[in-house]
Amino acid sequence: MGIKIDSLFVEVIEYTSMASFLEKSEKLPYLKVAIRKIDTIKILLMIVWENRGIDDKKYITISESLNEVGKMLGGWSGQLIKSASVKTSA
Repeated sequence: MGIKIDSLFVEVIEYTSMASFLEKSEKLPYLKVAIRKIDTIKILLMIVWENRGIDDKKYITISESLNEVGKMLGGWSGQLIKSASVKTSA
């Protein structure tokens, strides 16, 4: 399961970096995929922790970082949605 989690981390980085180089109107789908992958990592990480694959301290540290990244991606996504809705209503 560790390999799958590592792979998902790399994919989050890939989708986030792709979104950063795209036009504003094209970013949202990539951010949504990155957010889904973060959520998947959280679930897989919880399973590993519940099965005693990692200790509490590592789980807490990684979970806090994942939550922070999720908030950042969610904020970015929210700004894009808000910006798009302002343009369509104007």
